Amino acid sequence: MPKYEKLYDFLMSKASQLTDEWYKGLDDNTSGVYASTDPEEIRLLKKQNNDFHKKFFQVFIKEETAFLEELEGWIVKVAKDENHLATPSNMILNEFYRTRNQYLDLIKQFVSLHGEEHFQEVKESWDKLIIGTMDKVTVWFLEEYDKQSMERLLSHRELINELSSPVISLTNNAGLLPLVGDIDTSRAKYILEKTIEQCAQKRLDCLYIDLSGVVMVDTMVAHEIFRLNETLRLLGVKTVLCGIRPEIAQTAIHLGLSFEQIPTFSTLERALNISLNAN
Repeated sequence: MPKYEKLYDFLMSKASQLTDEWYKGLDDNTSGVYASTDPEEIRLLKKQNNDFHKKFFQVFIKEETAFLEELEGWIVKVAKDENHLATPSNMILNEFYRTRNQYLDLIKQFVSLHGEEHFQEVKESWDKLIIGTMDKVTVWFLEEYDKQSMERLLSHRELINELSSPVISLTNNAGLLPLVGDIDTSRAKYILEKTIEQCAQKRLDCLYIDLSGVVMVDTMVAHEIFRLNETLRLLGVKTVLCGIRPEIAQTAIHLGLSFEQIPTFSTLERALNISLNAN
């Protein structure tokens, strides 16, 4: 690729102006990072924008591989930024388009200022280079953004699962697993794994599973609950089911799953009272 130092120097001299104009041109109805009124967040946003200009303009003086390597750090860092992750991707996409148009306007301005026939001839190739490179960079950024968003979602989901399926010690050898909300197949498997692990760590002989807070389960989830009971039984842990809602009982009956081998109680309070009286 030919090196265009003169154009590069011109673009670099306009980097700060570009950032100022870009920020002033933000839509009043925008959201996320672009709508922040926090001075520090605004300062960081402008710096990120300005850094992007300085890295992008190197497309005119560096080979493609070196240029992309230089830009990679910016893409990964900004895609991980919490404020950008809280911003809708369509808003981010719009700002890439606005920046691309700024660059095209600068090319037009540069050619107009210099007026040499040579620059008129290469303007079209510069425009194509900016459009093609910006499209590639935009897709690259959005892929990284989606990756980071998914990792964040999975991390939050894991934390929610962990917090919503704790085994609480009641006595030295008895524990309680209170389940709340909808239980899908993914969460049911997580509960199975973590409950077995926690029962072993706490050396429990008996586990009360309170289902009164569970609104709905599907076929696979009902299987997982019975699987949990069977697995704990093999490990020497007795399970007691409490607060089974009619919907869950009906699902189990339709599946041919029997509660006969598992002590069941209408409420946790009743189960604990009977257990205490028995002891």
